[in-house]
Amino acid sequence: MQRTNVEPVSSRREFLQRSGAAAAGATLLSLAPAVHAAEDNTIRLALLGCGGRGTGAVIDALSVPQGGPIELYAAADLYDKAIDNALNQLKEKGFEAKLNVTPDRRFVGFDGYRKAIETLKPGDVAMCATRAYIRTVHVEHAVRRGINVFMEKPFASDPGTLHRLLRAGEEADKKNVKILAGLQCRHSPARQALIDKIRDGEMGDITLIRANRLGGVGWMGPPGPNANKLEDQLNFGRIHLYWVGSGHMVDYLIHQIDECCWIKDAWPVSCIGMAGRAFDSTDYGQNIDVYSMEYTFADGTKAFCGFRRMNAARSDFATYIHGTKCAAQFSGDVHAATVHMYGDQRISRNNITWTPPDDAHSPWQYEWNHFIESIRQDKPHNECQRAVYSDLTTLMGRAACHTGQEVTWDQMMASRFQFCNYLDDLSFDSPVPVEANEQGQFPVPVAGVWNEI
Repeated sequence: MQRTNVEPVSSRREFLQRSGAAAAGATLLSLAPAVHAAEDNTIRLALLGCGGRGTGAVIDALSVPQGGPIELYAAADLYDKAIDNALNQLKEKGFEAKLNVTPDRRFVGFDGYRKAIETLKPGDVAMCATRAYIRTVHVEHAVRRGINVFMEKPFASDPGTLHRLLRAGEEADKKNVKILAGLQCRHSPARQALIDKIRDGEMGDITLIRANRLGGVGWMGPPGPNANKLEDQLNFGRIHLYWVGSGHMVDYLIHQIDECCWIKDAWPVSCIGMAGRAFDSTDYGQNIDVYSMEYTFADGTKAFCGFRRMNAARSDFATYIHGTKCAAQFSGDVHAATVHMYGDQRISRNNITWTPPDDAHSPWQYEWNHFIESIRQDKPHNECQRAVYSDLTTLMGRAACHTGQEVTWDQMMASRFQFCNYLDDLSFDSPVPVEANEQGQFPVPVAGVWNEI
């Protein structure tokens, strides 16, 4: 088996390529006339973090249908080249007319987010699309300035920073600042149609939910001589170091764990789990290859969530529901709205009894359509608490697997654990929060020793 150091493209970008969505000038869901934005009715975007996810989010924002103009107004990243790449991709996608990032509104460095946000006015949007480690700092500053926020998932790398983000969300409510979180599947009409049927009792009592994301490996190779320099860790540690991006399980499975909580309309009270590395692993990072989590809700319902990176093995990317009356599928590959109800507990094509109308757009496009409408119509829109709770649920599963112990919701709500407690003062000269040994190997979770709550 060959393994690379490149993470799989199972993301907004892949979905857009598969569906052909987000083409410039596409006909989308129409919105009501604009009544709120900046003074000239233009909603201005500042992109913080110019990688693929941030650029994809800009495409969705700029593809929102008529209701008023939207433009990319400022950009910030640790590297000028990343800003160039994002702008060039947007031009290639046909959005050049909606790009207004002048040279004086390109900001490079750790303080670039402040300068980019401060070019905006109330009604505009700060797009927080870096890796999870610094998300909270950026959101806090936008809320403090009265600027609306889009924040990508995951939302923080540890419980302590998530609780800090929770407080920023509470402040946003006081200021009528709107927050959109990157758990886009909540905006899918097809999924909502099944939720309505569940709430109406058509599936009976929900007794079991299964959510899997099983795919190929993406091991981290030798980090090189600068393994213990902060700049290098930010570059190679995106999904491979917990302090940077939460690790690959959290980064990818958070969507389906959020779906489990949406289906139950509740947060689990506890989780137990198992995890391990593949027998032939040569991974220098911190990730575990296989995660198996058993969440328990207050009524005893179980949600089993699995994550795996292993080549030449069965793949599965879907969420399934089992009720006392029948089973259903809630989502499918790359977050597709694959939604069906079945005649009994057998999940098969020849047993489908109901399927909702197809979603007209990608879930990423729906979330931006809804968000921009809330801004223009000045409707309440704050997804921060729900996003934080979904992330806390995912971190509960990570902790259960890493420590080998049962972890409870109460423990997560009480925890203030942080991998890095000097996020506000980071620079390339800062000490690293985690160190590799002489062979370049980063520490991995060991039951009885490891702590992350």
